[in-house]
Amino acid sequence: MSAEGAGSRFPDAWRHCVGTGRVELALRRDYQDSLALLQREIGFRYIRGHGLLCDGMGVYRPYEWRGERRVRHSFTYVDQVIDAYLELGIRPFLELGFMPGELASGDQTVFWWRGNVTPPRSHKEWAELVRATVSHLVDRYGHDEVRTWPIEVWNEPNLRDFWQGADEPAYHRLYEVTAHAVKEVDAELQVGGPAISPGADEWLDRFAEFADRRDVPVDFVSKHAYSSGPAQHVPFGVRQTLAPATDLLTQFASPRERLKGTRLAELPVHITEFNSSYRPDNPIHDTAFHAAYLAPVLAAGGDHADSFSYWTFSDMFEEAGVPTSLFHGGFGLLTHRQVKKPTYHLYAFLARMGEERLARGDDHLVTRHPDGRVTVLAWAPVDASGATPGPEGHVVRVSVPVRAGEAFVRRSTVDEEHGNARTAWRRMGSPRSPRPGQLDVLHEAAEPGRRHERVPVEGGRVVLDLTLARHEVTLVEVSAVVEEAPEWADERRLLGVVL
Repeated sequence: MSAEGAGSRFPDAWRHCVGTGRVELALRRDYQDSLALLQREIGFRYIRGHGLLCDGMGVYRPYEWRGERRVRHSFTYVDQVIDAYLELGIRPFLELGFMPGELASGDQTVFWWRGNVTPPRSHKEWAELVRATVSHLVDRYGHDEVRTWPIEVWNEPNLRDFWQGADEPAYHRLYEVTAHAVKEVDAELQVGGPAISPGADEWLDRFAEFADRRDVPVDFVSKHAYSSGPAQHVPFGVRQTLAPATDLLTQFASPRERLKGTRLAELPVHITEFNSSYRPDNPIHDTAFHAAYLAPVLAAGGDHADSFSYWTFSDMFEEAGVPTSLFHGGFGLLTHRQVKKPTYHLYAFLARMGEERLARGDDHLVTRHPDGRVTVLAWAPVDASGATPGPEGHVVRVSVPVRAGEAFVRRSTVDEEHGNARTAWRRMGSPRSPRPGQLDVLHEAAEPGRRHERVPVEGGRVVLDLTLARHEVTLVEVSAVVEEAPEWADERRLLGVVL
């Protein structure tokens, strides 16, 4: 067991934010049911998605009256979405985009749901839209509340798919207009960017230079991180290679490295999207391999960024069209109908870890709760190539402190056979739309394997020898035994009991 980080705080940057399909989807029942489950068992603080200002949200409503063109800003759906978030204990991480169709300077769109990605034909009207939206939020939810909501300007403007021509000066102009409009409403609101995709870190350098030269407000820096190679398309899916998981940590660390010596050097860094594949139809997302692949990233990511937001919490996601099968390689921690994936359990396990980090290694993380309970997260290291490890299993040995004569040990396991509904789904014939009885089986198969034991404490410590199966992620919870059985209890006299 590594002693790295002994006695330090375990940062929960992994829980700061989670991604979502376009925010309009929050109006649907399956979405809200999934988010309620997520919040009960994991509890993210913020949620970020595209499309707040798209036509489907109905915010920008131009009209004519007595020969004069006017604009009405309507927040019917915005209010319903944000009310639903707040009722479930999660706040919006606002992304301002995409462009309303009647304000757009062109007709280029992205995704099946056609988000317009062209600059505004009038920066004045765009600024008025931003001011009206932010002012409404402040009026409805209060200054103190909305000041806690980060406001990000656009999404991946370095890509032609998301910003017409990947025009950097045009993005800088949009950012400047937007940031000033936000600050005109309330100078203490948080605004930031540039929300770039992987492989475009030079944009960070020029963004810092632009912000300094133009004295533009920037309260945080954002970018995205993915580790997959080019997509090889098959019908309704893709195949991709993966870089080692450490590549994601390198991407998390890059903003602070590049921005040293600039005005933005000490600002919070938010990785507002991350995952292995950037495709919503890559089956890797549904597997136990994926959970084991990401485990070291979640364990160490807080060393490099203030937050890193998993993209996304649910398969309620339509960028490539409406999914055609329950398991289709979607980004979500949950499928439709709330079937938990192995990576969901990785997050749920982390939610049960303590605040004090006792140790961290290449295959484990050990924490302690204020009441003395010790939790161990361990994972079988995976090769990014997908090469299968040997049949002997991966062994992790840890020694944990316990203040008692005996300890209760509870172990929860996810691997190819446990906490893995996709395995059961394939065995039942990969039904595209499972019937109610089949869904019941899948929900049951999605639960982790669990076992428990009572072990002696020697010298104030318990030694755990954990043998992990292929692609296993396991959570071990160790607590002191306080015996409360009456003195006349004698398990030896109970028929059938093996002591």
